[in-house]
Amino acid sequence: MCQLLGMSCKKPASIGFSFEGFRARGGRTDEHRDGWGIAFSNPNGFDIYRDEQPAAGSHLADHISKAEIKAKTTIAHIRKATIGEVNINNCHPFERKLWNKSWLFCHNGDLKNFSPVLDSRFVPEGNTDSELAFCKLLQDLNRDFPDGEPTLEILFDWLHNASVVIARQGTFNIILSNGEWLYTFCSTHLAYVERQYPFQEIEFIDTATSVDLSIHNDQDDRMVIIATHPLTRNELWNVYTPGQSRLFCNGHLVHEKANT
Repeated sequence: MCQLLGMSCKKPASIGFSFEGFRARGGRTDEHRDGWGIAFSNPNGFDIYRDEQPAAGSHLADHISKAEIKAKTTIAHIRKATIGEVNINNCHPFERKLWNKSWLFCHNGDLKNFSPVLDSRFVPEGNTDSELAFCKLLQDLNRDFPDGEPTLEILFDWLHNASVVIARQGTFNIILSNGEWLYTFCSTHLAYVERQYPFQEIEFIDTATSVDLSIHNDQDDRMVIIATHPLTRNELWNVYTPGQSRLFCNGHLVHEKANT
């Protein structure tokens, strides 16, 4: 299956070191060779980069790593195709507009018997179950909140309940964001780590490198990294339980809920 990566920060930061460890799983240290994508939030939405080549050897991924783009919210994905061909339209993250904002979505898992009826507003451009689920979520949000975006607490509860329902159709690990917050749901595997002062030296699993975070961050920096599986060997990663949702904003965990 695919793998997910996300970051929520107090102030704009580069995900470069974590992305390097993550992209190695796209054909070098793991089997996710069927494309990749990454998106960085900005005041007007997202800057999105996608490539159907394996992330580990992608020239575009090399460029992204060297650019050290800073953002408060970053989402990335490496793909192992199970449903849908290997092409750019099937690479995550997927983007749609809702309530005059850009929404991004990444999915890890299979929804083999998932066939919702969609109206004409939200229609997949590719042929993955992932994009289909994204369109279904946005269609139902638009239907249930016709007057616009609700409060974050109400939205979080709605997303959790909707994710639980979709997860009954298969494996549904997701990251969803409108650039201001980052919502996650775990069906099987997901974990997060908090990074704040005093920053430590971290050791990456996939690149056999270490980085002293105190050199690259100020005392008031704060961030959360979310990944399908931990990227480092010497940090405290908080592992999700199946059916658990968490929502992050400005580098803080602000809402969490488990399926009971």
